[in-house]
Amino acid sequence: MKRFAINIMTLFTVLSLMGQNQSVTSKNITMKAVTFKSGDLNLAGHLYFPKNFNEQNQYPAIIVGGSLTSVKEQMSGIYAQELASKGFITLAFDYAHYGESEGIPRQYEDPAQKLNDLKAAITFLEHQNFVANVGALGVCTSGGNVAYLAADDQRLKAFATVAAWLPNEATLPLLYSGEENLATLRKKGEEAKNTYASSGQNEIIPAYSNTDKNASHFGPMEYYMDNSRGGGVKEWKNEFAVMSWPTWLDFEPMEKAEKIATPALVVHSDGSALPNNAKEFYDNLKGEKELAWLEGNHFDFYDQEEKVDEAVAEVTKFFNKHLN
Repeated sequence: MKRFAINIMTLFTVLSLMGQNQSVTSKNITMKAVTFKSGDLNLAGHLYFPKNFNEQNQYPAIIVGGSLTSVKEQMSGIYAQELASKGFITLAFDYAHYGESEGIPRQYEDPAQKLNDLKAAITFLEHQNFVANVGALGVCTSGGNVAYLAADDQRLKAFATVAAWLPNEATLPLLYSGEENLATLRKKGEEAKNTYASSGQNEIIPAYSNTDKNASHFGPMEYYMDNSRGGGVKEWKNEFAVMSWPTWLDFEPMEKAEKIATPALVVHSDGSALPNNAKEFYDNLKGEKELAWLEGNHFDFYDQEEKVDEAVAEVTKFFNKHLN
């Protein structure tokens, strides 16, 4: 099966926001490197434009986010490129603490900060004269992050998730070897936070590993271990700040569903993370909603052409309905 190219920076000429559009793929989409503010922090993004883009017209826009620790050159960039080829303005960006965006400590996972970053992305897009309505697409962890956004920001007109990571309090003990280990991880996180506050030392562990049980995610992690896939993206770091444990374990997008009236699409599969949670999340949504249950492995939805194409087809139909 053919894979999408992963290191998008090898495919695109990076342009300043004020520069001239340049055709960069066979689909004639274009990309500009942009920065925008999230509070006091500068966030780095890639803004994609569809074929025959005309700045005098208005287009539906989609914010795209990816998995835990991911950067804009990974799955968010892939989906942003594909959706731009379908006629949307798309924005893939690095959350604070990751990639080219500002924020210290580095590799720190903070759902509250990510919510602020997503709100800032809406503000950035709304200030572009060529943007009409704004939606959001979250792949894996960002599926939960955009659920936080939909529950909190009425400017968002619609959102979709693909292979979303949707944990809740009931699943955490199953995911992290019981309540005792959860307490240990939280304690390690608080200790690391205190160490950082006193010395500036940021304790880091691998984010993903097939062999290191100290990693935040241990198990078959083929996407991240494969240098021809996510593991080969030079902008990405396989690092997780230990002080992230409390905020990461408090991440509970499932509880947001009953607070969401924004139109929603859930794209998932039995082979994706926590499929029963995805169904429950969908059932609890209060607004107009659609469920697309596909086949495929969780990681395949990150970058495998067949699975990405299937997901993009569902997402395109949904956003054409709700953003135009």
